[in-house]
Amino acid sequence: MRKLLAALLALLIAVPPAYAQERNAYGQAELDQMLAPVALYPDALLSQVLMASTYPLEVVEAARWSRAHPGIQGDEAVRAVADKDWDPSVKSLLAFPNLLTRMDEKLEWTRRLGDAFLAQEAQVMDTVQELRQRAQATGNLAPDERQRVVADGRTIVIEAADPRVVYVPYYDPYVVYGPWWWSAYPPVLWAPWPGYAVVRPGFWWGVGVGITAGFFFGGVDWHQRHVRVVHVNNYYVRPPVIRRGVIVQRPIAQGRWEHNPSHRRGIVYRSPEVQKRYPAPAPAPRREFRAEPRPATGGPSERRFERPDARPQAQPQPDRAPAPRQEPRREERRDDRRGQAMPPAFNASSPPRFEARQERKVEHRAQPRFEARQPQRVEAQRPQPRMENRGGGGNGGWRDQAGRGNGRG
Repeated sequence: MRKLLAALLALLIAVPPAYAQERNAYGQAELDQMLAPVALYPDALLSQVLMASTYPLEVVEAARWSRAHPGIQGDEAVRAVADKDWDPSVKSLLAFPNLLTRMDEKLEWTRRLGDAFLAQEAQVMDTVQELRQRAQATGNLAPDERQRVVADGRTIVIEAADPRVVYVPYYDPYVVYGPWWWSAYPPVLWAPWPGYAVVRPGFWWGVGVGITAGFFFGGVDWHQRHVRVVHVNNYYVRPPVIRRGVIVQRPIAQGRWEHNPSHRRGIVYRSPEVQKRYPAPAPAPRREFRAEPRPATGGPSERRFERPDARPQAQPQPDRAPAPRQEPRREERRDDRRGQAMPPAFNASSPPRFEARQERKVEHRAQPRFEARQPQRVEAQRPQPRMENRGGGGNGGWRDQAGRGNGRG
């Protein structure tokens, strides 16, 4: 019983990692579904699509630029974005605006294709070959004046008939592959591309895109089942760019293609294995805001950003007696001088206009204007006595109503 319990415990411990790995990997039905619309592309173009799908945000930026500059394709479009900090695989797709637009419209498909390519590259290569074999078995994959189809055993190679002209096909997966074999996972369908015409059932062809010889820097190694770099001296494959001591773009070496996580722009990888292979870059050192002490001259304080490790170390100071505390200088206000006599120097130097105004103001206050007018106002309001002549004539007989005379007579 102890041995049986130990075996069951070991099985339970081993099941979760295996289940997690299976859950994070794409099944064969999902791989057939997402690779159906691009499996019949020329090998060089297919390699660029797989590499660029690992940088979905840059695909979106490139598609927006392409829509803002309609009518530009081929080498002209790629040379126009020489100053853009995009991966070379993303820049190369600007030569084919229709394809880049579909990758932007189906952004979830683009992201899933890139995650599957990074985590299951060999299985992705095998799936492409199986889809090509199905299309060849139905008679829908054949060479013509636009492309060459070469079968090497169970490996089918598709190349452009003219290396300076590339035709990007548009086809219906339900027609070219025959009846679809995964009912729960239908193939990805794209809307018909503008300017394309039907050549044979299920196939549409447009105008070829002119490029320079050796335009594609990537290819497919079907025997090793991975994408490789074949042209490292292409004009849009730049040397490494270093900004502030950080490598932004690494040089591309000939051989097996290597994913550059700096162009991922922070998008999380789906597979835990890929996350360990490409860990997130360490964050840049945080800058601190520090205000320097005010200078002794009383000028404004200087403030600047400094890194924590750039601060000067404090030097030990010798023992000194504390400096006497200085009282802050009190500024004399105008109110404090109120009531004080003017100094003689000030009166002597003052213009006579000031003294004249001062005297005029004092005389104005001393005038009894109100007291002089007050008696006149009161007498004017009193009624005047009426004089009557109660005497026998002459001036001495005049009396008022109270019997008082006028003092004459």
